[in-house]
Amino acid sequence: MNHILFAIADFLSRPPGFWWMLAVMLVCSIAVPLGVDENIITFGLSVAAIVITGVVLIQGYRDTSAIQAKLDELILAQNAARNEVVGLEKAEPEKIAREVAKREREAKKKARPT
Repeated sequence: MNHILFAIADFLSRPPGFWWMLAVMLVCSIAVPLGVDENIITFGLSVAAIVITGVVLIQGYRDTSAIQAKLDELILAQNAARNEVVGLEKAEPEKIAREVAKREREAKKKARPT
């Protein structure tokens, strides 16, 4: 099922998918004056809006996951890097906030001239 969702999200997030969605909306807009029931058009456009929202969320998840994997690889590739932050994106929001605050304090200490 995930493969199908990712394939649909990939198609709709590229120019051909965008043009396809625009064409569907244009056909729906033309169909109302031609006598098609407005409730049917409203339903169809509502479903399209929900699908587009899902596409945005899926693409955001994919992008974020790929970036996180690349960052984890960079951290692991650095011998001097601390590995305790690898996997932090899966932690509770409070723990993430504490770690971010800790890193910001460390960065400020290093930035101050002694």
